[in-house]
Amino acid sequence: MREKILRLAVIAASTLALVGGASAVIAEPAAPDTDERHAAGPLVIGHRGASGYRPEHTLASYELAARMGADYIEPDLVITKDGVLIARHEPEIGGTTDVAAHPEFAARRTTKNLDGTPTTGWFAEDFTLAELRTLRATERIPQFRQENTIFNGRDRVPTLQEVIDLAKRLSRELHREIGIYPETKHPTYFRKQGLPLEPRLVETLDRNGLNHRRAKVFVQSFEVSNLKALDRQLRVPLVQLTSATGAPFDFVDTGDPRTYADLVTAAGLREVAGYADGLGPDKNQVIPRDAAGNLTAPTALVRDAHAAGLRVHPYTFRAENNFLPTNLRSSAVLADYGNLFAELEAFFAAGVDGVFTDNPDIGVAAR
Repeated sequence: MREKILRLAVIAASTLALVGGASAVIAEPAAPDTDERHAAGPLVIGHRGASGYRPEHTLASYELAARMGADYIEPDLVITKDGVLIARHEPEIGGTTDVAAHPEFAARRTTKNLDGTPTTGWFAEDFTLAELRTLRATERIPQFRQENTIFNGRDRVPTLQEVIDLAKRLSRELHREIGIYPETKHPTYFRKQGLPLEPRLVETLDRNGLNHRRAKVFVQSFEVSNLKALDRQLRVPLVQLTSATGAPFDFVDTGDPRTYADLVTAAGLREVAGYADGLGPDKNQVIPRDAAGNLTAPTALVRDAHAAGLRVHPYTFRAENNFLPTNLRSSAVLADYGNLFAELEAFFAAGVDGVFTDNPDIGVAAR
């Protein structure tokens, strides 16, 4: 209980300091467009907003991230039946909304093949935007973030346009530009259903005046072919996401034998640099953990990526013990906070150019 009380006190103090009492942070000028690194250090990207403190991918989560000092807010993009881009981590929405409590949608529960994995639930592409408006967001991992459940049912699922509108409003209010960092989720999956994400993304960025070299936008994907296609249509930086295991699904789908491990070799990184501007690796690809779960020494990934001309933004930094290296945990209680500061500092020392974090206030303070 003491850990929980301290956690809430830290959240409250951080928010007050960053919103009301630390005008130097709020008034920080936008980074030069030729250099993403602020004078204060690497970028802090609000992963799904400030999802350590609010249900992910809600306007409340994104707003809190910006007020805590995040440079960018990150909406994952899926699409509705009527072709509207919305912010959800996955096409399956049963884990992040109250759809299961809506009997009128009970018959839409189904099983689909999601990138080779049978997945049961309710899927965004089976709902119109008007139908999704009747749902409310819920906490995805309540076993670790019980405090967040107090916000269950308060926020609806936002569209990409609403996220952009929020970023523009907060940029004016906070006197610093809040960037957006959208991810195209499962692009091959959606393309096969006749609902490709990319044309809607390009059109939305164009419509909002955000498709130009100086726009504070990154676009990311775990797949390769859609980034190559977007490279011909977008003038904003593109980021190739990688995982510590597996392969891009478009490679799997077309029989390409390469894996993510191949993409992060020195030769693979040079190829990535032909269509992307940055790399978003699993943080374990930057600093691995040993058999006991402790941090070890950095790999050559940051050095090799920089040599290829790529920025490096690893994911995901979270404060709960469950997500931290063993030697940085505070207790055996997985929902309690451990030493996220020490983990972030190790990665900053390794030379990363930014971090995706669920706890932007801690990311800003560590920076």
